Amino acid sequence: MPIIEMHLMQGRTKDQKRKVARAVTDAVIEALGVRPESVRILITEHSPEEFSVAGVTAGAKAEANAADEKKDFQYEEN
Repeated sequence: MPIIEMHLMQGRTKDQKRKVARAVTDAVIEALGVRPESVRILITEHSPEEFSVAGVTAGAKAEANAADEKKDFQYEEN
C-alpha cells in the first residue's frame, strides 16, 4: 500500500488539492501497478511561517518582496 505525503503552502483550493490527488494516484497506479484503492495520500498544509529555505521563512520572503516592489513603485513615481 503506497502512502504519499505531500506538504503544501496554505492557499490551494479544494479543487486544486483534488486534482493533484487524482494525478498522483494515477502516476502511482501506472508506475507501481497497484489498484487505486491501495493508494493513500496525506496532504499537510503549512503557513508561510512554518516553511523556510536557508533560514528565511516564506512569510519573511514575501514581506521582503512586497517591500522591494513598493520601493520600485515609489522610485518609478519620482
